[in-house]
Amino acid sequence: MEEILEITLRSIIVSLSATLLSATWSIPITLFLSRQKTRTANIIMSFFNSLVGIPTVIVGLFLYMILSSSGPLGFLRILYTPHAIIIGQSLLITPWIVSLSYEVFVKARNTYWELALALGADYFSANMVMLRETLPDLLVILLIAFSRAVGELGVALLVGGNIRGYTRVLTTTIALAVSKGEFEFALALGAMLVFVLFMIALTIRLIKAYKE
Repeated sequence: MEEILEITLRSIIVSLSATLLSATWSIPITLFLSRQKTRTANIIMSFFNSLVGIPTVIVGLFLYMILSSSGPLGFLRILYTPHAIIIGQSLLITPWIVSLSYEVFVKARNTYWELALALGADYFSANMVMLRETLPDLLVILLIAFSRAVGELGVALLVGGNIRGYTRVLTTTIALAVSKGEFEFALALGAMLVFVLFMIALTIRLIKAYKE
C-alpha cells in the first residue's frame, strides 16, 4: 500500500507540475490569438485543434529524440527523469488548454474586455479583468488537462524510463505489472487512478455548480 501511495503522489505532482507549466505559455498564446481576427490566427487555431488527439507515444518519441544523448538537448541530461516527463506532458496538454480556452476568451473579450476598455482600463488591466471573470472556466480547463496528463502512458514511459522510486507513475506501473502477470497489483493501481480521475471530475462539477 505504501508503494501505491508513493506512486500516486508522484503521478499527481508530476502531472500537476506539467499542467501549471503548460498554462504559463498556453494561456498567453490563447489570449493573443483570441484578439486576432486574421486568417493566420485561424490557421494556428486549426493546428492546435488538430493536435488535441495526437497519440501520446508520438509526443514521447519526439521528445526522446530531442533529449537523448545524440539529440540537440542531450547536454541537459534530463532524459529518464521526472523533469522529462513534466516537459513531455506539458507539451501534450498544450493543444487541449489552447483549444478549450480559446472560445472562453473570445466570448469574454466581447463582454468584459471591451467593457473594461470603455471604462478607461489599459490593455493589461483589461486582460486581467477578463482573466478574473473567466477564472472558473479556466480552472475547469486546467483540471481537464491535468486528467489528460495523469492518465497518459506514452510520454511517461518513453522519456521517464519507469525507474522504480524515481520516474515510475501510475500508468507505467500498471503496464509493467500486467506484463509481469501481477494483476492484483495492477488492479489496485488502476483503482487508484480511477479514484484520482473521479476526484477531478467531482471538482469540475463543483466548480460548474458554484459558477451557476
